[in-house]
Amino acid sequence: MYGGDEVSAIVIDLGSHTCKAGYAGEDAPKAVFPSVVGSIDQVGAVEDIKPERDSESMSDSKNGIRSLDSEKTKTKRKLYVGSQALGYRRDHMEVISPIRDGIVVDWDIVDNIWDHAFRERLLIDPKEHPMLLAEPSSNIPQQRERAAELMFENYKVPALFLAKNAVLTSFASGRATSLVVDSGGGSTTVAAVHDGFVLQKAVSASPIGGEFLSECMMRSLESKGIVLKPRYSFKRKEIRPGEFLSIDLDFPNTTESYRLYCQKLIASDIKECVCRAPDTAYDDSGYANIPMTPYELPDGQTIEIGADRFKVPDILFNPSLVQTIPGMESFVDIAAGRGLPQMVIESINKCDVDIRRELFSSILLAGGTASMQQLKERLEKDLMEEAPQAARVKVLASGNATERRFSVWIGGSILASLGSFQQMWFSKAEYEEHGVSYIQRKCP
Repeated sequence: MYGGDEVSAIVIDLGSHTCKAGYAGEDAPKAVFPSVVGSIDQVGAVEDIKPERDSESMSDSKNGIRSLDSEKTKTKRKLYVGSQALGYRRDHMEVISPIRDGIVVDWDIVDNIWDHAFRERLLIDPKEHPMLLAEPSSNIPQQRERAAELMFENYKVPALFLAKNAVLTSFASGRATSLVVDSGGGSTTVAAVHDGFVLQKAVSASPIGGEFLSECMMRSLESKGIVLKPRYSFKRKEIRPGEFLSIDLDFPNTTESYRLYCQKLIASDIKECVCRAPDTAYDDSGYANIPMTPYELPDGQTIEIGADRFKVPDILFNPSLVQTIPGMESFVDIAAGRGLPQMVIESINKCDVDIRRELFSSILLAGGTASMQQLKERLEKDLMEEAPQAARVKVLASGNATERRFSVWIGGSILASLGSFQQMWFSKAEYEEHGVSYIQRKCP
């Protein structure tokens, strides 16, 4: 602790794809790891299982803090958190996500993720640091209360604040009013922020995020006969110097979800390397003779990617393209959805007339999927065509990809280190006096 009473806050942004955690006042999160976990069900042998988290979690559960449902699941399964633990293939390990459609469905996993962030990655004692948690712009009261309860009861944090994703992104770019287009792993959300508050009536979401695009990429490659072999399913043997032969290994007990998780990692890397948003709406004829881009897969084979480089990102702008990808025909509801420009205009039109102009001129891009090449230019061009004549359309995106990917976290880091913010914290004393529902008043 420096300066005696000065303790830095911890900022956590648990997204549907990655969890970002670090100290307030720094310019990037220290710990970035997947928000999915590996889980192995352990039936019968309950006594001899040593949980991942030793005495700490045992003492917690002795005090009966954990709710009964998580107590039951606690003994039944062993969780593996973090990219290293997930990278190691284990028999019967399922990959599960605690978040579905932006809502936490499994608090036990969230608890494990937070614990991993504090104890394994940041190496801090949560009792000593105030916590700033980022939450979805359209979070529901039960979720907020549950998060606050976990933080105060389990981790005994001294103070807590919940801030909306869109507001934090807005702060990260130094604006109090803006339209935030946050395209992350699990979904894309457009939210209007005015004077540091989210306008709830103008929040629109779409289930198309980075993971969905990666899946489209994967299916599209599979239809051309390219199979993405996960890293664990082969080993490479050097026959002559510089020349490798890959030998397939067989692991019959690997779960389907783990195989898919590993394949999606490869697909998302392909997407990040070669994809860029097309300048105009995609059509097969226009991109039929586009030059191919090579990409080397982990098993050493080099594949050529042509039109898919443009087709996959264009799903963001024109979701009906999903139907043209083999194996993705079942996503009818997504294909009928709205593209990005329509969502933006819809959100702005739901706002008050006198702030629309300001929103059009400060559209902020945030999230990992939004850092795709040419996405900003394309969105700006489409909006110019559809926006009213008087509006000056300006899409702003931070120059470097790190800032764009972590804009929510960075906004939290700025907010929690402001002097004027220190009176805003929801303290443990207030929690004990007023109860958990008081968070609705303290954190708008």
